[in-house]
Amino acid sequence: MPPTKTSYVCLPCRASYKQHPDTDRRRVCPRCAKELVHVGSAFAAPRRRDTEAWRTLSVLLHAGIRFHKDCCFGGSGYRPRTLREVRERMTYAARTGTPFERALVLREVPWTGTTGGPVRRRRPGTRSSP
Repeated sequence: MPPTKTSYVCLPCRASYKQHPDTDRRRVCPRCAKELVHVGSAFAAPRRRDTEAWRTLSVLLHAGIRFHKDCCFGGSGYRPRTLREVRERMTYAARTGTPFERALVLREVPWTGTTGGPVRRRRPGTRSSP
């Protein structure tokens, strides 16, 4: 049985390609001839017009985060989808000293207030007490 295909992306072209994994071969984009980035087999490419999603993806890839399947759960785990989520995790990493690449994959950011305790967030559509 041949090995499964994995995803490679070209960030400048905002294009994704599925190819067989070879460690010997250098991959280049057929559009611009720049080197492709290996992102993993659990990657789902955003639409080419979705510039925010591609910027978010660029931050993740430059931080060393990839989309490889986990043997037990089938997916690659949580990854931020918006720049707002990336900024929240960057702020959390700066305030707590957590490594940036570890903060990026946190599903929920455990915010702390000025006193050091957890901050309670209001749910959308609820009013605060008078």
